[in-house]
Amino acid sequence: MTAPLCRRLAAEAVGTGLLVAIVVGSGIQAAELSRDAGVQLLANSLATVFGLGVLIALLGPVSGAHFNPAVTLAAWFTGPRKAGGLTPRDVAAYMSAQIAGAVGGAIVANAMFAKPLIEWSTHHRSTPHLWLGEVVATAGLILLIFGLERIGRASLAPTTVASYIGAAYWFTSSTSFANPAVTIGRAFTDTFAGIAPASVTPFIAAQLAGAVLGLGAVMAVYGRPAPCGEEAVVAHGERELAST
Repeated sequence: MTAPLCRRLAAEAVGTGLLVAIVVGSGIQAAELSRDAGVQLLANSLATVFGLGVLIALLGPVSGAHFNPAVTLAAWFTGPRKAGGLTPRDVAAYMSAQIAGAVGGAIVANAMFAKPLIEWSTHHRSTPHLWLGEVVATAGLILLIFGLERIGRASLAPTTVASYIGAAYWFTSSTSFANPAVTIGRAFTDTFAGIAPASVTPFIAAQLAGAVLGLGAVMAVYGRPAPCGEEAVVAHGERELAST
């Protein structure tokens, strides 16, 4: 990521806002077109899969397409501490942009469907099995994103991340929010995709716990990354061997 911070923040705000608009808007549309809960969830998940894949492909080269404070925190924790890595200031700015974008996306979706611009959700999601669903969903997401990075397949993120989220809609009890910013944004709409404000904090706590577990899984499967200096020494040694 070589773009100036202001452009990266714009990409994170726009990307997260559009993601929430897709999730909330498709949920409203689905609920208006069908009374079948399964059909509603199918429409909601398909729209999210297609939209998320496009957003990652479009904005990833600018900001990394985090759209998610849990991903940003994991990227800071695992990234280099010197030039080129995220700084604590970057992390705070990214998270602020993501949350602002998420709230804006929910408001835009409400406006598009002639709903009150801000209407707190009454959809309570406050049971332990839903929190477990968020732990699993977020851990899997972190394992996928940083596992792809470890094996040099980060270019597959648009399709694989979108596909994983689409699958997690169905195999997790919580329908895979897996994103603190999106969770906050979805509290601003009393529609199909909403979450009651009282349920937001436990969901975010579960997501952060899942992010920690996901990073643990990355280290368990792929080991710790070699320090930059060690990689340079190994590469230099390989070149010398190849020349003899």
